[in-house]
Amino acid sequence: MSSSDLDALLRVTSSTYRGGSPPDIAFGTYDGAVGRLVLAVTVKGIAACSFEPENDVFELVTRHVGDYIGPDPRRLDPVRRELDAYFSGRLRAFATPVDLSLATAFARTVLQKTMGVPYGTTTSLEEIGDSIGRPRALRAIGNALASNPVCVIVPCHRVVRADGSLGDYAGGAAAKQHLLNVERRASAGG
Repeated sequence: MSSSDLDALLRVTSSTYRGGSPPDIAFGTYDGAVGRLVLAVTVKGIAACSFEPENDVFELVTRHVGDYIGPDPRRLDPVRRELDAYFSGRLRAFATPVDLSLATAFARTVLQKTMGVPYGTTTSLEEIGDSIGRPRALRAIGNALASNPVCVIVPCHRVVRADGSLGDYAGGAAAKQHLLNVERRASAGG
């Protein structure tokens, strides 16, 4: 599906619900300090905040969550405002509920543990492994973090290598460093 096909599909979906009910899944984008994030919000919460291309996220959401998808500013705009506040250093914890429907059961365990890593701090794969009782599952933990469908909000950027180096990140090393810097500056009061 090309970008123009996705735009056309979203326009059609949008026009079909204007007189009726909103889509089950609100779909849109957020352009911020680390680039474009693709958003999908279900009735349970944010299911995608992804660096992946819009078409890929759209297909994933359609395959695993539902196919009544369209723009819905009532549900997307609160997430965008929280992301704005986060990137400006004014928000330390997202109030938006998280819907991990796009994650496997093991990944959900890892991501839920990651959500407990305090703002402005980091942890390692090894510490995550120890905390979930899977100390030798480092590759699986790394894969779960790499496939995090709700980047930034589920703070996989706070997981670094045991030696303190950044490690991989879906948005790239510069994005990961930027997120950590935002948190460090805000934590230091600057």
